[in-house]
Amino acid sequence: MTAALTLTSCNNIGKQGNNLISSEEDSGRVVNLFSPMEKTDPDAENIARSASEKTVLMAEERLGVTMAYITYTAENYKEKTYDDITIDRARNNMDDLYLLNPDTIQILGAEGLLRDLSGLESAKNLRDVVRMANTVDGALVAIPQEVVANGLFLNYDMFREYDLELPKTPEDFLECCRVFKENGIETPVGANRWWLENFVFAQAYADLYNGGNTEAEIAALNSGEKKYSDYMRSGFEFLQELIDLGYIDAKKAAVSEAIDGEGDDFRNQKTPIVMAYWGAANSKTAYGALDFELKVIGFPSSRGQMPVVSMTGYGIGVNAEHAEDAMEMLDVMLSDEALQIYSETNRVISPSKNVEVDCIPALKPLNDRIQENIYVLGSNAGMKVEQWGNTCLIVRKLLNGATVEECMKEFDKLQEQSLQK
Repeated sequence: MTAALTLTSCNNIGKQGNNLISSEEDSGRVVNLFSPMEKTDPDAENIARSASEKTVLMAEERLGVTMAYITYTAENYKEKTYDDITIDRARNNMDDLYLLNPDTIQILGAEGLLRDLSGLESAKNLRDVVRMANTVDGALVAIPQEVVANGLFLNYDMFREYDLELPKTPEDFLECCRVFKENGIETPVGANRWWLENFVFAQAYADLYNGGNTEAEIAALNSGEKKYSDYMRSGFEFLQELIDLGYIDAKKAAVSEAIDGEGDDFRNQKTPIVMAYWGAANSKTAYGALDFELKVIGFPSSRGQMPVVSMTGYGIGVNAEHAEDAMEMLDVMLSDEALQIYSETNRVISPSKNVEVDCIPALKPLNDRIQENIYVLGSNAGMKVEQWGNTCLIVRKLLNGATVEECMKEFDKLQEQSLQK
């Protein structure tokens, strides 16, 4: 499961298309996987295989079980998203194993349609952030193969040129933008229609996730005792200030795709600040090959630079036909041995607290905060109001002219709907 799949949309996985194609199944024990990934040609060189498929091959060889890929691609279901199809298939027990987006994890977990994975041997090694993000009603219903951290990508050469420190707080960030703007940089922040919610999460939930009272605060939100809008307001006011001061081009951001919209300006040193996911710093097609020094830091917050963490996850249908074989396969795929291979191949943060991979120097500031357990979650299946997708859509309303107050009413409406379920 790649970072690109995780972060390029509000409902992230598989927006490429909608046709369902089933791969050939070998005789014997079979586990059916529904995902947006197709199985690599068995004659292809090993380097062509995805990191996730390497872990599948390990499980197949160790257990004598074959993984049958049932793939979401692009033709027959044009009006339905990957999430729509996944939910329908899970409700009808059509597969054993699913690769799930955070909002889908929440929906299927709340409906009791996913197995509790906490009994897996590999689950004992999970980072706290992973367990928290994938627990619904006390059950660990999904586990990822990587933790995706989002951060601010900075042209460090330009910061040094103007004697600017790397920003920690919202006030620091505004001052950096002011200096850039006054020195002829038209738009200091390159933005797109997918990732501005990271600014909101960093400010909204800095205290919730790092103040020592996380479970109680989430319970208060889920019961309606506290309002999501009270948390979100400061982040939306900050975005509105960035727009009003001309630091973000709202009209351009509203129609820009991630990296495609702002990437060239960043690479060509026309704008010093963009936002992206961890893997973009390793990819030459994103920001892995630049003509200047790159620094990746957390988003500004009252607690300093704040990584925003999100993740997809594997889940198993509670009534899956081959549930026990699926549990065994997943346990191998999520073992420290398999995750070491996965993490080294993709150079990402592992969900296991026992697996560490050296990161490039540019990512060290972001990684240091995560290793200190300082972060906020952009997706949390334990919250009754889905976070990533809903916040993304409401931020778009702001970009298109809605007021902060109108955006807060949208959160109140979503909370009211969640309380009625």
